This record gives sequence, C-alpha cells and structure tokens, in this order.
Amino acid sequence: MSKEKQTQVLPDFDWEKAEDKGFGTGYSAADRTRFEEMYETTISPVQEKEVVKGVVVGITDREVILNIGFKSDGIVSFNEFRDLPALKIGDEVEVYVENQEDAQGQLVLSRKKAKVITAWDNIQKSFDEDVVIDANVKRRTKGGLIVDIFGIEAFLPGSQIDVKPIRDFDIFVGKRMEVKVVKINYANDNVVVSHKILIEKDLEAQRQQILNNLEKGQVLEGVIKNMTNFGVFIDLGGVDGLLHITDISWGRINHPSDLLALDQKLNVVVLDFDEEKKRISLGLKQLQSHPWDSLSEDIQVGSKVTGRIVNVADYGAFLEIKPGVEGLIHVSEMSWSQHLRNPQEFMNVNDEINAVVLTLDRQERKMSLGIKQLTEDPWTQGSLKEKYAIGTRHKGVVRNLTNFGLFIELEEGIDGLVHVSDLSWTKKIKHPSDFVKVNDELEVVVLELDADNRRLALGHKQLEENPWDTFETIFAVGSVHRSTIVAKGDKFATLELPYGIEGIAAVKNLTKEDGTFAEVGESLDFTVLEFLKDEKKIVLTHSKVKPSAAPAAEEKKEEKAAKPATASPAKNTSNNTESSAKEGEKSTFGDLSVLSALKEQFEETERKGKKVTKKDDETEE
Repeated sequence: MSKEKQTQVLPDFDWEKAEDKGFGTGYSAADRTRFEEMYETTISPVQEKEVVKGVVVGITDREVILNIGFKSDGIVSFNEFRDLPALKIGDEVEVYVENQEDAQGQLVLSRKKAKVITAWDNIQKSFDEDVVIDANVKRRTKGGLIVDIFGIEAFLPGSQIDVKPIRDFDIFVGKRMEVKVVKINYANDNVVVSHKILIEKDLEAQRQQILNNLEKGQVLEGVIKNMTNFGVFIDLGGVDGLLHITDISWGRINHPSDLLALDQKLNVVVLDFDEEKKRISLGLKQLQSHPWDSLSEDIQVGSKVTGRIVNVADYGAFLEIKPGVEGLIHVSEMSWSQHLRNPQEFMNVNDEINAVVLTLDRQERKMSLGIKQLTEDPWTQGSLKEKYAIGTRHKGVVRNLTNFGLFIELEEGIDGLVHVSDLSWTKKIKHPSDFVKVNDELEVVVLELDADNRRLALGHKQLEENPWDTFETIFAVGSVHRSTIVAKGDKFATLELPYGIEGIAAVKNLTKEDGTFAEVGESLDFTVLEFLKDEKKIVLTHSKVKPSAAPAAEEKKEEKAAKPATASPAKNTSNNTESSAKEGEKSTFGDLSVLSALKEQFEETERKGKKVTKKDDETEE
C-alpha cells in the first residue's frame, strides 16, 4: 500500500504530542485502542502457501516490488514477469506466499508458483464444469500433440484430434484449437484433453438424422477414413460403415488398397443395418451388374476357356475367366493319373492357363473346369492293347501301397495293380512294404488288361519261371532234408529248408530220439510229408526220420553236388538263407539254370542211393 494511503488512514495522529511526552505516551487509553483498531484494519491477513493478489509498487532491473496489504512489501524476481513485457507500477498480479518472513525479515513471494496453482485450479474447474478451453498447440509428440492450457502442458492424443484418423500431426503445430479436459492425473501432473469430443457433439444431431432415415438398398456418399486387411471404414457424414473386402469387387483382391485409397470419395449401398449395435454394412460391387449376367452364351460345356489362377487349395485351384467369374479345377481333373497330388505341382497363383468347361450352372453361378481333357485319355489310345499286351514287360514307379498289393504308374494315367501274391515265388510277403517302397522303380509283366474298365493286372515274380516246378522233385514226399527251426507256435513250427524255402511241421512231430522236443535254432533232419505246389506249402516231420546213415549220406552228397551249382556256396542251411538274402528282396528265387542243374544232380544222387541200399540188402541176406 502507498504512503499516500497510509497518511490518509491516520489523520488524527499528533506528532507534537508524541515528541513532547515520548512516542505513544501522550494519548489516552481510548486513543490508543482506536489507533490499534485502525492499524489492524489497514493490514490484510495473509496466510502462507496461498495465492493472493498484489499491486506493483516498484520495478527495477532485477526485481519487482509488490504490495499485498501485508506489513511489509514482497520482492519477486523480474524473470518471473518476462511474459508481461508491458508490466508497470499499479498493475495487479497474482503471487504465491511462500514465507511471511524469512531470515532477513523479508516477505517471500512467487508469481511462478502462483501461475501453476492457478492453472491447476482452472483446469479442475474446466473439467468439473465441462468448459471449452482455447489451447495453443506447442509441438508434436509420440502418439499425439502437446498443447498449452492455462500455462500447463497437456496431452492431446492423435485419436482425439478428429473423428477421422489423422496421419500428419505436424499441420496442427503452432495453431490454436478448442479442447476439453477429459482426464486429470495429479500424481503425474498429467492432463489429457480432446478436440474430437467437440466434433462428435456437433455431429450427433447429423448422425441421428442419418440413422433415422437409413434403409437397406439406400445409396450414400462417403469418404474412406480407415483401411484394414478385411475392409475399409467409410464416414457417411457423422456415422461410420464397414465396406468388407468381399463387397468391394466381384473379382478377387488381396487387399482393399488394390482398388481403393484413403480419403477417397465414393458411393456405396447399404446392405444391412443393426439398430442396436449401430453397425452398418456397405457394398460397392452391388452397384454394378453381376459378371455372370454378362457371361457370353458361347461358353458351354466342352468349351475351351483361358483365365488366370486366383487361388490354389489342397483340393484344387480356381481359374478366373473374367473378374467375378471363376471355375474350380479339381485336383482329379488336372491329370489322367489316378493318384491325387498337390495342385501346386501343376500350377501357381497368377498362372495363365487353358481349361475345358466340364459343368456350367448359370443360375447357381457355378462352373467346374478340367485341364487333363486338353490331352487324349491314355486308356482310349488305339495302341494301348498292343503296348500293354499280356506278357509284355515294363518298368514303372510305385505310387501307392495297400494291404493287398501295390499300384505302379507305368505312364501318366496308366496304373496297374501288383497283388502281394505276385511279388515273389519263394518269400511269403505279408505287406508290400516288406518288399518295396513308394517311388521305387519296379519291373513288371502284364498279366491281364481290361481297357474298358481301366484295369491292368501286373506281376513281378512272373519275370522268372516258377521255381516250385523244380522244388517238386527236390522236396518229394519222403525225402529227408536238413532244416532249421526258425519259429515255434502252439501247434506248428516254421522251418528253414535248403535254398531259403520255408516249411512247417507240427509241434508234436518235433520229438527227438531222446524224447525231448526240438527248440528254435536247432538244425535237424526232417522228412517231407506233403508237398503242396499250388499252395506253395511243404509239410515235414522229424519224428518219422529213420535213424540210418543213408539219408545222412544222401544229404551230404546232395550238399556236395549243390556247391558248384549255386552262385554262393552254402555250408549249412543258415548260410543258404544268408546267400538267398544277399540276392536282394526284389529278385525272385535263384537262376533257372542253377535249379535245373540241382534237379539233375539230385536225381543222380537219388539213383546212386538206391544202388547202395540194394547192395546193403543183398549183403544182409
């Protein structure tokens, strides 16, 4: 407060009385009380840590002197008034009382803190009363903008700038914008504001009018505001609608950006509207006639067409003849081969290919196509019966294995079956996988051809003559052979005979001379009881072997005679088995010339054995 005001407050004060009788002693008690009351009313009550108003009473280069109605004036650094270049004596400003009296007895004030406290009070008031604030955009930051409100920096998220997505935030820097406070976080001194909320209120009436008048089939103009993989969102003037990617074009597109762009204006038709969820489904292709309606009448079943592969699936591929008109090429119609393969082995997306129309339904807008029909069916070729005549030999690739046999592809579209019983003369093959693998090459001979029913019976063992014709003389009923027990069941045992042939013997017929039963791994002499050529079965017994030296001698002579004839000499049955295995699983038993030699030598040995037996009988007599 100025000195002029102070002298006016005490007009009755008499300085002469005060000087004559001592300062303050020349007044009565009533005068003293009256002056004290006047003094108390002159000084304003000031509390620390609060914002008060003060009057500028002095300005220097470094300080500004303020009178806040307290017993002493306060001093504030001039730097805190740089935002007020026109500051002059008599101006009123707000300051914050930090300390009524410091160590030097000085009143400590701060305009900076006063501004902060006042700003937060104004922000809270604006939030409580939903007041619109005029903000200044200071700079861009990650995810939005920084704006100044009441001297405090607030965050304006990018999603709260406008109702449509903003892709360039820099255009707002340095401009003023109306905002509303939507969130206050005092713990982090954080304020979030929104400009979008003001726009939405302006658009609410317009949006409600659009929703009230919305009908299916209605054509509206909109602007693309956002784009995703599954479609685009279109602003219809305050309300958004979704244009799904499948409703953009009659043809296939990979992404909406293939045909559309952001901020593009276009007309769309309302396909569906959910009043409760406020969801609007839009269409663009529906504004054009369906391509099937303009499909040429020249395209009929059997017509050749050209198009582009737009999709490849496990079951086939889709060929686009024209945008919006597609046909399915099933994998079975890609090749004459009966073995289904991956369609990607035949074609890829964007390939230009020719095809033949197999079925055509214009009403249902469906079409099936084929490409194998562009070539002649190999089963209808005139030379088929000559090429695959019975007895002809061929090489093919194993394509499939089943429990009963295997399928071989001799050429594309021509497949044949090799039954499991036609793989080997000598080996009992339970499953084709024990003999051959998929994609292996195998030589076969044609056993039967039925072109009308597309059936071709093949054999592998028929490449060689049937060795059982020779075995019939070698393993005659009553002949004795050294054999090894390889397996034993409850009733029958499996035997390994010479030349790798298998035989069976009843368990009860495994009794040895000492009364015990022969076990797996033992090699004993066995007598042939039955030779079933058609069934390829030899039944033997050990119990009925005569304990004479003749059979053993015959066996030795037989083995001795067999040594120079076989490709791999065998000292015992086990070695014969190994020798047979080394010849390869895919080959049939032996060489026919070897078997013939064995047969002759066996017969010669048998004749000599009879002569020896006859002489022994004569000697005994």
